[in-house]
Amino acid sequence: MSDNSNIFDVTEGNFDELVIAASLQQAIMVDFWADWCPPCRALTPVLEKIITETDSTLQLAKVEVDDNMHLAGRYGLRGFPTVILFQAGEERGRFSGFKPQAEIEAFIEQQLNL
Repeated sequence: MSDNSNIFDVTEGNFDELVIAASLQQAIMVDFWADWCPPCRALTPVLEKIITETDSTLQLAKVEVDDNMHLAGRYGLRGFPTVILFQAGEERGRFSGFKPQAEIEAFIEQQLNL
């Protein structure tokens, strides 16, 4: 886990407050991951690098799916990692699997119309 305050863990208990409600003020990317998933472990440093480079314009919430299966079900996740971008309390877009930094940055720009 990074020491960047824009990168944080969330659970079923605080997801609505820390992601849905907070996305009214700032876009939040949610990484649904599992420790047993090699693509998840490969994606984490890429996402953290992007968040660190965005200078607080985007936050990253991390959800460990084995401990938060209801959230995975709530969003109909079929594979991991899955990343969902929330803004204004709503899902703006998602992708699954490992992606290189340039593709993720293009996804963010497209979803947020940057």
